[in-house]
Amino acid sequence: MDLSEPPKRPRGESIVPMINVVFLLLIFFLMTSQLAQPDPFDVTPPHARSDAEVEAEPVLFVDDAGRLSFAGAKGRQAIEAITAIGNETAVIQLRADADLEAAKLAAILRQLSEAGLARVELVVARK
Repeated sequence: MDLSEPPKRPRGESIVPMINVVFLLLIFFLMTSQLAQPDPFDVTPPHARSDAEVEAEPVLFVDDAGRLSFAGAKGRQAIEAITAIGNETAVIQLRADADLEAAKLAAILRQLSEAGLARVELVVARK
């Protein structure tokens, strides 16, 4: 009869440090990432035969009724907000709805010109 203690099995590696590292990485990526704001309203761009890519950074949204939106500002405040961040050489991106009347678009472009913006890139969808 053998009354000696049986040999102890080696303990497996703990998974706790790996879980800690995963959570630290998750927190790091959540803190350093930037979430994009949703568009203020749905805009269907007009169709055109253009291969040029839009490179402008500030985006001014215009819906089919001619309402303006930029970074939470609406109407005339949107134009004031977009001119406050740019200068005369700045290029802005205009996302206008395809159903927007040409006369309203011309009036908006005139307002942007009077505000001191020299260049506007209109976003279009390829045909």
